[in-house]
Formats: sequence, C-alpha cells, structure tokens
Amino acid sequence: MKLATLNDGTRDGRLVVVSRNLSRCAGADAIAPTLQAALDDWAKTEPALTKLFNDLQDGGVAGDPFEQAAAHSPLPRAYQWADGSAYVNHVALVRQARGAEMPDSFWSDPLMYQGGSDDFMPPRAPIEIPDASWGIDMEAEIAVITDDVRMGVSSADAASHIKLVMLVNDVSLRNLIPAELGKGFGFFQSKPSTAFSPVAVTPDEFGTAWQDCVLHRVMEVDLNGQPLGRANAGTDATFSLAQLVAHAAKSRNLGAGAIIGSGTISNRDADGGPGRPVDAGGRGYSCLAEIRMVETIRDGKPATPFMQFGDRVGIEMHDDDGASIFGRIDQTVEKFDV
Repeated sequence: MKLATLNDGTRDGRLVVVSRNLSRCAGADAIAPTLQAALDDWAKTEPALTKLFNDLQDGGVAGDPFEQAAAHSPLPRAYQWADGSAYVNHVALVRQARGAEMPDSFWSDPLMYQGGSDDFMPPRAPIEIPDASWGIDMEAEIAVITDDVRMGVSSADAASHIKLVMLVNDVSLRNLIPAELGKGFGFFQSKPSTAFSPVAVTPDEFGTAWQDCVLHRVMEVDLNGQPLGRANAGTDATFSLAQLVAHAAKSRNLGAGAIIGSGTISNRDADGGPGRPVDAGGRGYSCLAEIRMVETIRDGKPATPFMQFGDRVGIEMHDDDGASIFGRIDQTVEKFDV
C-alpha cells in the first residue's frame, strides 16, 4: 500500500491512497482525514486503507491523477523525529578526516539525535536558508513510521511496529555543527526543516528487497542534474531500522506516528576504501560532507563546496522495473529573507 498527504491548505493535509505506479490517488476521508489519524487507530484503518488501495489498483475506484508536486511530506508534522546512524561507515569517515579515534561502541550502540518535527518541508518545496555560508548540505536517508511502541521493546518485536517507509532529505548546516557539538548538548540550529518523499510505503510492497528491516535498493542522489550518489541502502548497514526503533524506545514509549531515520546512506568502495564518485565508477555519496571527508583523507583538504543558492537536489529510489517507489524529493536551495 502507498499513502500520501495532499497539501490542501490545512496544517495536516488530506490523506490519500496512491496507486503502485504513482499515477492515481483516491481520497481516504471516509477512513481517516489525515495520516496521523490513521496511525492513531491503525488496527482499524489499515484494513480499510488496504481495501481502498486494492480497489484503486484494480480499477474498482477511478480516483484522480496523483501530482507529486501537490503532496506534502506524508506527515507534515510529527510527535517524534529521531535520526540514527545505521551506516557507521559515514561516521567513521567523518572522524577519520578529523584524525579522531572512533569508539568501538559505535559499532554496537547506535548514535541518535532528536530532530525538529513540528515543521517538515513538502518534498518539492524550496530549501530556504538565510545564509549560504552556514554550509548547506543534503543527507539522503530512509525513515520508518511506527505505531505505538512500548518502552523496552526488543529489536525483534520492533519490526512489527514499522508501518510505513519513506525517503528523507535531512538538511544539515555543516558550518554550524562544530560550535553546537562543542557545547556538548547536540544539534539544534544546525538541523533545519526536513523533507520526506511524496509517498509513504508499507514494507510488504518491497518484496524480497526488504530483509530483516533493511531496504536493499539503490538510493539515487542527484545534484544539479548530475549523479552524486548511487549507494545501496542494503549494503554496509550496521544496524537495521528495527534496531534503531528499539534503541529509540529503550527508555521511553514512542507514540503512533513516530519517525525514525537511518542516517546518511553510505557505502565503502569495493576494495574497502572510502568510496569513489559515481563518474569514477564508484557508488558516490549521499551527502556533500562525505565527499569532502574523502577529499580530506586523500588530498589533505576538501575541494567540493556545500550547496549554494540556486543548487538543486533530487532524491529517489526505483524498483527492478525502473519505476519510482516513493516519488521524488526535488528541491532547490533558496535564500530566506528574515
């Protein structure tokens, strides 16, 4: 099943089911007005939404054309957005470039921070930032949406609480991060609004590509129309998405609609090296910070700039037949006038 939220001018939008090929949609108003309302009573709404999806897929419901540009992030706001570190290779490269040792615990105990969840961006909205010198970067990730999760849940049981999967552009302001982390209290100003894919997808749609709560698909990241990253999300995943959900719920309950992110998708090179650009035969990078770290390791300093006003980032994932699974995040960086 595929779900989306149309940007109808209200704060939480209008829930629709979307056909598998993303061409049609049907309003779910009679089942739940919003995705959050559906998640709040998922045991009741999920069967009804699935029936509507199947009817739309089979032609029993005509529906309307689905326009990705009309979609908000599936949850325009959420009670919880926490981002993890499933791909420890990314963390290792950052620390290697700084000449810092990486604690062994990072391979067994995920990193996680709590992001701002009150104001997500639509997937086709501009990334508005007041100052380009803040070091504007994309981070292409996978995220899951849960139902109610009880504190202390095991990783095995956490899998059953993953109801929907999305793509993420977790925007980061890299030049603000060092001072914030230096205070010893984590990210805040360096993590502005986040955008999610036009469509959220139930795990059963992935078939064998969904293995032990890891999605084995290529994350396609483009910058200004050129391939930046083609990392496989099923490769080099130290932690599964279920493990990240369990980590988030270690000492607290997670309410229905909680979003847990994978962190930046990152692959090592085939020879075990830190990775090569796509145009050099590698899998590239899911954020600019990583290519800058590789350049620092290789050449002693970074050469690739962060995004500037006017730059455009695209994030998408396709199935084996070349069809878009989640729709496309497509955003241009614009100056925000304070």
